Amino acid sequence: MLHKTRGIVFSYTEYRETSLIVKIYTELFGIQSYIVNGVRKKNAKLNVGWFQPLTLVELVVYHKERHGLQRISEIRPMPALRDIPFDVIKSTIVLFLNEVLCKAIKEEEENQLLFEFVFNTIQLFDVQQPVSKDFHLLFLIRLTRYLGFYPIQNYDTQHPFFNLIDGKFQSQIPLHPYYLNESAALNFSNLIFNSADLSARLNITAEDKKKLIENILEYYRLHIGGFFGVKSHKILEQIFE
Repeated sequence: MLHKTRGIVFSYTEYRETSLIVKIYTELFGIQSYIVNGVRKKNAKLNVGWFQPLTLVELVVYHKERHGLQRISEIRPMPALRDIPFDVIKSTIVLFLNEVLCKAIKEEEENQLLFEFVFNTIQLFDVQQPVSKDFHLLFLIRLTRYLGFYPIQNYDTQHPFFNLIDGKFQSQIPLHPYYLNESAALNFSNLIFNSADLSARLNITAEDKKKLIENILEYYRLHIGGFFGVKSHKILEQIFE
């Protein structure tokens, strides 16, 4: 049976001589893998560029429940991204966010709120001018709201430590090593506070930003099973230096 759905491309791998296996986060079916035949031929109707990380697409697909590889009947970029493919900073941020999303979103089922957030935010980032170099930090904290572990914003001078397991600030150092000290917790609190505006800029040093992204990734690791091995933020650090 054919279904029309929007999707967000996560990744692809080459398959045989001319085909691809593409992982797409779909509006109707969650994460799905599709085989796309003939896309690497010289005169192919489809463009390999349509399968770059976080490309927004409109699909007509064949869907079978509990079936490994699905098939695509039609696909096209919708809307076509204007800046991300050609802007070094935006494309590098997208590369990092794509790596996180691939490891964080695993469900083969519909999640309308999560899908809408990611889809709409990519569109927003594509046209954002000037680009916020803190967009990825703000995005990752906002994303936790849809993944189910948004931190409690109860920071004050009486609660200067952040418990990464419980997801809240507290008055004393916890009895485990997964927490942020006073300075790191303050930066984490400022990030939460500013996350409502994805164009915001954090007034912290470059070194503090490096630590902050590591803290966020640790927070994800503690709340998502199998979340590890994210490396592309190191490329971001080089771009921003």
